[in-house]
Amino acid sequence: MKKDILEKLKEVIDPELGINVVDLGLIYNVKEKEGKVKILMTLTSPGCPLAGVIDEQVKEKVGQLKGIKKVELEITFE
Repeated sequence: MKKDILEKLKEVIDPELGINVVDLGLIYNVKEKEGKVKILMTLTSPGCPLAGVIDEQVKEKVGQLKGIKKVELEITFE
């Protein structure tokens, strides 16, 4: 399932750079258990004005996968 989630995350494109969040190395961790997904990621900058857009896209794309009930996204800059 983790592989499927990462493939879906490749559909989330950083609007400023035009590159997906996986290839940019912004995804730190993906965990899935019983249809609940937790994603730990960062953004290209702490003050990213498009953080809300990326958050929505991540949840929408991963939520399209069969069996996914909930998607939690945690943003970190550490």
